[in-house]
Parts: sequence; C-alpha cells; structure tokens
Amino acid sequence: MKNRLKEFRAINDTTQAELAKKLQVSRQTIIAIEKDKYDPSLKLALKMAKFFQIPVEELFIDDEN
Repeated sequence: MKNRLKEFRAINDTTQAELAKKLQVSRQTIIAIEKDKYDPSLKLALKMAKFFQIPVEELFIDDEN
C-alpha cells in the first residue's frame, strides 16, 4: 500500500517527531510508513487521516491494481 504521508506532513508543516507524538507512536514508525516499509493498523491509519482532516482513502493508495 502506498501513502502520501510525507506530502501531507509537508503541507501541514509537521515534523515526523511532532506527528509521532500526536499519534502516540515512535518516530521510527512514521519513517517506516513513509518509506512503505510498514503498513499501519486501521486504527492508526484512521488517526492519521483525522489528524490531517482528510478521508483515509486520500492518504493511502491501494497499489495492488
């Protein structure tokens, strides 16, 4: 699954550390998600979308098709 996390962080001028703290995860988790090395749980994906005030489908893209 691809994501646009880095893009939305830049738009919102949010660092990896700030986002990690807000979502209560480690900065390493944010790095891994951005590098497509880790797919977040549904709960975490929804928290991210809520933080950026966007639909989860806008943040994550199904790359299997």
